[in-house]
Amino acid sequence: MRVVVIGGGILGLAVARELAGRGDRVTVLEKEDHWAAHQTGHNSNVVHAGLYYQPGSNKARMAVAGSRSIVEFARDNGVPVEVCGKLVVATTEAELPALHVLAERAEANGVPAKLIDPPQAREYEPEVSCVAALRVESTGIIDFPAVCEALMRQLIELGADLRLATPALGIRRGATGGVEVATGTDVLRADALVNCAGLHSDRIARMAGLEPRARIVPFRGEYYELRPDRRHLVRGLIYPVPDATLPFLGVHLTRMLDGSVHAGPNAVLALRREGYRWRDVSARDLGDSVRFPGLWKLARRYPRTAVDEVLRSLSQRRFAASLARLVPAVRKEDLVRAGSGVRAQALLPDGSMVQDFLIETARDQVHVLNAPSPAATCALEIARYVADRVNR
Repeated sequence: MRVVVIGGGILGLAVARELAGRGDRVTVLEKEDHWAAHQTGHNSNVVHAGLYYQPGSNKARMAVAGSRSIVEFARDNGVPVEVCGKLVVATTEAELPALHVLAERAEANGVPAKLIDPPQAREYEPEVSCVAALRVESTGIIDFPAVCEALMRQLIELGADLRLATPALGIRRGATGGVEVATGTDVLRADALVNCAGLHSDRIARMAGLEPRARIVPFRGEYYELRPDRRHLVRGLIYPVPDATLPFLGVHLTRMLDGSVHAGPNAVLALRREGYRWRDVSARDLGDSVRFPGLWKLARRYPRTAVDEVLRSLSQRRFAASLARLVPAVRKEDLVRAGSGVRAQALLPDGSMVQDFLIETARDQVHVLNAPSPAATCALEIARYVADRVNR
């Protein structure tokens, strides 16, 4: 069977490897000149354990399984990985009920986690401030771009056709079935299409003749790093108790594989689907966002959160204050600007964010329409799920 996969991030490469491993002839199209160019190459490289997600959801099931399978894949293929665990900390009494809900969700999802008191928390993180914490053992740190390199090596061995700088410009149904994908240089004829285009997944779906029920709205997450002489303040991963109504986990501290400590991300509307800075603006992308009624309904639902996130983006002092809730010793002067990432968040017309992975199928097509974090953790699980749904 011939399959075209659009998107060269970790999901597209994992799906392609799964299909090629099943004997399919696979072509992967990536519009950029290198692999893992966007979400995969700009995330925090955390292997998520699966405690945040609704029990029984795809995110919950796949994250728990993925936290094992991606670590096993990394170890088998020489990819740096460390299962270090993390702390989710309640910094006020008001956050305790939500922390206990997280503990219950962890138990329901089969995530190894336990509630601990402040002295126990300080055994893991001596500088942390909390009234209670949840210790999660199966969280890890990994190099996701290196995972993509390992997937590419396997794809080459399996004979896949890997094409960089090759955007999909048109998609239509073939005269005798299957699909035809125009790239500008030729037309690829295949039996099936898989859309893993991330930030452009809804546009690819419409190009293929679907009308997806969700719209991709890009949110930029900005990061800082602790100065080298202040890295000792954080030993591992320290997260706040998140707002359960939002898919964002809040500003947190993460010790990376190289010993650096990343702080972030916040969440602000990106002015371009690949807008990593405030000055990155696309009239088309911004117009798509502001004309979508779901964005305005979301903003009306969370006006204070929206304002707080923008102010934190513009103020290093505010960013540092958010971190100091977790580790009081962190000061504004300790932070150095780092990179940013853009999250492809699917939003519904009523203003609600799609909480679970969203994968839609049509004849000879599978479209991955919402796969932000923890999708990288779940990449091998999503790949199996998608491959099972490719028409055969």
